[in-house]
Amino acid sequence: MTSERRGARATVAALWRGPLDVPATPYPPRTLISETAFVLLLSLGASAIYSILSIIKSLQSTVSLGHQTSTLNASQAQQSWLDLVYQVVGIGLGVVPALLAIHLIGREIRSGTAYFGLDRTRLPSDLGLGALLAACIGIPGLVLYVVARDLGANTTVVASALGQHWWTVPVLIASAIQNAVLEEVVMVGYLFTRWTQAGWRVWIVVLGSALIRGSYHLYQGFGGFAGNIVMGLILGTVYLRTRRVLPLIITHAILDIVSFVGYSLLHDHIGWLR
Repeated sequence: MTSERRGARATVAALWRGPLDVPATPYPPRTLISETAFVLLLSLGASAIYSILSIIKSLQSTVSLGHQTSTLNASQAQQSWLDLVYQVVGIGLGVVPALLAIHLIGREIRSGTAYFGLDRTRLPSDLGLGALLAACIGIPGLVLYVVARDLGANTTVVASALGQHWWTVPVLIASAIQNAVLEEVVMVGYLFTRWTQAGWRVWIVVLGSALIRGSYHLYQGFGGFAGNIVMGLILGTVYLRTRRVLPLIITHAILDIVSFVGYSLLHDHIGWLR
């Protein structure tokens, strides 16, 4: 093992051992844990429950997992204008749990957005880090998806079933950004803060968040589950070092935009996307 690798592992280990600096809170640990449970059950925790049920249902099917499909960004109405309204409303409501998380933390400090690193004070470095992370996560993630699907451990993911409308690409981009804001604010910024305030060790916080992240992607299959756990561990470690959620949102948004828009434009021309 090279000295650089040993140094990198030592750095990650040090970050996971903490301690993580978080604001003081007047609430006892039991209240904090209950609050996080309610926030999750209103958002990504509920998605995890449905996702677990979905994979159980898929495994009970006579059709093998590798021959099943999982559809993202599905059409909601036959009329184009009504479908657009559905998509916009869904995107708007989908970001509310993230706003709730910022509000809850903001009751105890001057600015929840500044605390989470959602400001523009380091925008150039945030953009650069986000793009770098997207490349590092996206390329191996794509390979994992293809291998898992071919091995029958993952469904075929239909990243967009919106059809071809003038609004399809803008909606897919907005959906990608909404997913990124929701997941990174709640799963990293909010949970890392509340669970640390409740007295949990940093490594438990990082691992717990990553496991939940993987769980609400289980509907895609075990490749999506494993890949998103790894993504959660990476992004969680980056947050421990930077204490900023914005580069994580940028990373996640780039990954989803490439997936959603790329699939919409290329699925008829590239065989392995179908």
